[in-house]
Amino acid sequence: MGRNRMKIKLCGMMRLCDIEYANEAMPDYAGFVFAATRRYVDRKTALEFRKRLNPEIKSVGVYVNEPFENVLSDYRKGIIDIAQLHGDEDAAYIEELRKEEGGLKLIKAVRVRSKRNVEESLGIKTDYLLYDTYVKGLYGGSGESFNWELLEGVDRPYFLAGGLNAGNIGRAAAETGAYALDISSGIETDGVKDRKKMLEAVTAVRRAENG
Repeated sequence: MGRNRMKIKLCGMMRLCDIEYANEAMPDYAGFVFAATRRYVDRKTALEFRKRLNPEIKSVGVYVNEPFENVLSDYRKGIIDIAQLHGDEDAAYIEELRKEEGGLKLIKAVRVRSKRNVEESLGIKTDYLLYDTYVKGLYGGSGESFNWELLEGVDRPYFLAGGLNAGNIGRAAAETGAYALDISSGIETDGVKDRKKMLEAVTAVRRAENG
């Protein structure tokens, strides 16, 4: 798969200054977490963040087993451009979201333990897949990486997550066939977004994609 325009997603925007940092770094995507984690933001805050986010940056809502009506509401209100499903959402759930007129894009997260997880994911009917590290009891956000070689042969666009940081994201950009790289804990210091790390991560991907 071609890598000449790899994209990058900075996930877990929690503060207004995070949006300001994102506007400076100019990733392709910025993520708002609506699941019950420490990076959770409420809808009112997320809408305000979306209004302040550069319109060239796509907003991604991260959900874990959220009622699909809530996801559609967030899309219709303009909070999100893309829904990232990190829970146990099944084919029927995905089909309900796919009925939405106007082009709601969908990402389905897959927690990778083995090559079988990857192979079974290829039939999921979403616009993108997202491969993350399997950690028992967690739906994502572990900050741990997995064996990227398990993704060899994947012939559809996917996001790569898990353990990425400013130090290794350039290697991930150069060595994998990912459509986009997704980074969250790797751009934080003491649990909050770090402007310098955000800028470094985006720069590393842009540098890698330009050879």
